[in-house]
Amino acid sequence: MKKKMLSSLLVLGVAGLVLSGCGTGDKKSSETAKGDKKAEEVEVWLTPQWKGVQSPTEEGADYDSFFKEAAKKYNEKNPNVKINVQVIPGEQRSDKLSVAAQTKTLPDIFFDSSFALSEYAHMGILTPLNDIVDEQSKKDIPQSIWDNVTINDNVYFYPFGHNPGTLAYNADMFKEVGLDKYIGEEHDIATWSVDDLTTILKTLKEKNPDVAPFGLFAKNNQGDTWNMSYMRMFGNPFFSKDGSIILNEESGEKALTYLNDIREKGYTTKGAESLTSNDVNAMFQNKQTAINFTNSVLFSGIQKDMEDGKVDKFDMRLANIPGEKQPISFTYVTSSVVFDTGDKERMETAKDFVKFYSTDAELVKASKNTLPVRESVSKEVATELPYLEAYNKNSDYVINFSNNTPGYAELRNAFFPELQAVFTGEKTPKEAVDNFTDQGNRIIETNKKKSVILK
Repeated sequence: MKKKMLSSLLVLGVAGLVLSGCGTGDKKSSETAKGDKKAEEVEVWLTPQWKGVQSPTEEGADYDSFFKEAAKKYNEKNPNVKINVQVIPGEQRSDKLSVAAQTKTLPDIFFDSSFALSEYAHMGILTPLNDIVDEQSKKDIPQSIWDNVTINDNVYFYPFGHNPGTLAYNADMFKEVGLDKYIGEEHDIATWSVDDLTTILKTLKEKNPDVAPFGLFAKNNQGDTWNMSYMRMFGNPFFSKDGSIILNEESGEKALTYLNDIREKGYTTKGAESLTSNDVNAMFQNKQTAINFTNSVLFSGIQKDMEDGKVDKFDMRLANIPGEKQPISFTYVTSSVVFDTGDKERMETAKDFVKFYSTDAELVKASKNTLPVRESVSKEVATELPYLEAYNKNSDYVINFSNNTPGYAELRNAFFPELQAVFTGEKTPKEAVDNFTDQGNRIIETNKKKSVILK
């Protein structure tokens, strides 16, 4: 209850900030440093993304290395700007930003996955970045990425890299039970039909009963992007064109029924309602499951752990989430936002710094630590990234999983209890999709009314 009350106070605090015109004011602006040019101090926050400027093998590599190097290069032409960099633990992002909003100490720039920051755009405390997006960047970055960072024709998140989500599977387990024909090439992303997936799971269960064929989880909202993607397997788009949830259509109910059927047949991890995504990821690494969720960073991390001897080696490969109409994939776009602090000069400096490190020919190569959003960078680093071509080919299947909808964080919290209710037998799939659709649309309507940018 205390937590709920605190959250309410924080929301009110943010609302108060919006009503008062934001304005962390002039506290970071200082007196003239040189000539007529005003000295500025820019605060950059980020959640941990990658260590080092270009590689974690660099001496002293840490999560803030890239931005410290970017600041150093920026200062060569802008010596009047002091740039402070702070790394924020991902689980503390929401609380720290809420407190910063209340106390008018918001950072100027935040670097993170765009979906995690979209609520701040709807609150009206992010400034649009359209004026720093040039024609060359528009052409260099695919439209599917721009769609992920745009709300109401305004770009609020300047894309830097991205982190595609797919499935991973243990090809050794497939070979052991005669499923060789479903194994893709080493650096490809395999595409299975829904029937293929059913056959794979059934065969794995019958011939290797000690292993859970599919890693399923629903304990909390973490990793829910995959669970929400499974709901699209039979063609349900999740959101309608007007932005409302339509999961209660026949295709949505069919998807949840399928997921529950494979669970009841023992094709998934037992007790999925009490397992987290971290739990099943650990099970996959320990060869207790055959097919698991993954993204490009998680996948690379497991590969690195295999090389370092932390995880026993196995033949790990990639696959799309099967779909009746077409495969399903999504991506987390890592990007920068600029908060509307009310200090125009400082906001202009912050935007100029964002444009600098997001377009500088050398600095943008650091996006290879996730995957580059720029085609020009993809071509340049292609030999270093063996899966890059496959990920790029997969771009046609990428969905905008959050639809940048207002209240998305609340939708995540409303979704996983419905899965739990189905997995524990408290609700039928139809009851669950009906309830989530009703509840979800109320959440969206409430947050639409609060959204500053949709009015």
